[in-house]
Amino acid sequence: MKRSLFLPSTSVLTLILTLFLLLISARTASQEAMASRIAPDILRFHVLAASNSSKDQTLKLGVRDTILSVIQSSAPKNASKPQLERWIAQHRSQLICAAENWLSSQDAPAPVSLSLTRDYFPTKTYGQASFPCGVYDAVRVTIGNGKGRNGWCVLYPSLCLTDSLTATVPDRSRSQLAHMMDSKDYETIFHEPPKVEIRFRLLDLITGADS
Repeated sequence: MKRSLFLPSTSVLTLILTLFLLLISARTASQEAMASRIAPDILRFHVLAASNSSKDQTLKLGVRDTILSVIQSSAPKNASKPQLERWIAQHRSQLICAAENWLSSQDAPAPVSLSLTRDYFPTKTYGQASFPCGVYDAVRVTIGNGKGRNGWCVLYPSLCLTDSLTATVPDRSRSQLAHMMDSKDYETIFHEPPKVEIRFRLLDLITGADS
């Protein structure tokens, strides 16, 4: 039998789009609610590159690693989140100087700013850990005018991994997270986010996709 196909009406397309947006909105609201629960115990790290050129994006990673190296070698061991925030605030000039000196060593001098902020972060995965979108406390570093793509990681507990796709989250960081948050939130963070495949059965029926 010959299959007949026809385009769905504008009203049906509008309904489908509305349903899709509602699903996305519900998913975002769920992630933001989880973020509000775990954010008090998390300190993010946010580095803004000077531009999107390949050179400036590479320099962004170097600045990130330079500042992380100073923090990891000089900050108090086993510091809590508030203690780490205080140390960073007190040693802000030292961290900026280290970053600017490194940039100069690369023949790419540029001003660097560093501040403790509260920012909205998109959903991000670091090694085996996926953190939901939402508002978090953060250390924000800006190189030059900060017009380039961002670099993100988690400063406390330490999840700033060089290769965020394959690196293994340190056992100590996992243990800290397990003690910080509800077991369900912990399980959500350390399970790969489901790949949501949205099929609109109504559209299949209208277009004859199953005929």
